[in-house]
Amino acid sequence: MPIVCVAAVLVAANLINNSAAGGPVAYVLTCAAATAVLLLIARWDGLTAADLGLDAAGVRRGLRWAPVLAGTVLLVYLLLLAVPAGREVFTDTRAAGLTGGQVLWQALVRVPLGTVLLEETAFRGVLWAMGRRRHGTGWATAVSSLLFGLWHLLPSRGLNSANAAVGTAFGGGPAGVGPTVAVAVLAMTGAGVVLCELRRRSGSLVAPAALHWAVNGFGYALAWAAPRWWPPV
Repeated sequence: MPIVCVAAVLVAANLINNSAAGGPVAYVLTCAAATAVLLLIARWDGLTAADLGLDAAGVRRGLRWAPVLAGTVLLVYLLLLAVPAGREVFTDTRAAGLTGGQVLWQALVRVPLGTVLLEETAFRGVLWAMGRRRHGTGWATAVSSLLFGLWHLLPSRGLNSANAAVGTAFGGGPAGVGPTVAVAVLAMTGAGVVLCELRRRSGSLVAPAALHWAVNGFGYALAWAAPRWWPPV
């Protein structure tokens, strides 16, 4: 029953966040509220802070991992920007049209307090801990990663028209939507496996959260900066 309740909360949050209603503040509030409910369900299920990777020792371990992970992501992104062909990855209409203040909101508020908070608590925290206790680490990683991939089904529908590299690969029109969504779900399932393994190795939820924030936060910032600071050659 607790796992069913977690799934219901995530379905509701996903539908709300991908509907036309609301705005950036509503998104963060929805994620925060869903996170609070998930933590209550975890407590009902008997999970401890250590089970979730949020005990004091786990947080300290995660904070040691965080700068290394964030620095690695930033280095990879900068290497991509140094290559003209790599800059197409950062040609994204979702970020290019933002103001400087909106970029800061995305990178410092929406991503960490909305996207990362909910997704890491849900998929590498509550679901992973529930699955691990019942069926073992491998089962927990497989199921939570698959659900993480499916979580991105709705958000990826317009990706081929928003991102130049994706549009080039799959086509920017309606015909490219299906392949884009399928590949996005598979890619996010793979990313989920990586984040779960990082959660296991670090013994902390902070480590995958730091990696997740770095990928999304630096991604937004550099997609905004790329056409301004690294114009096409």
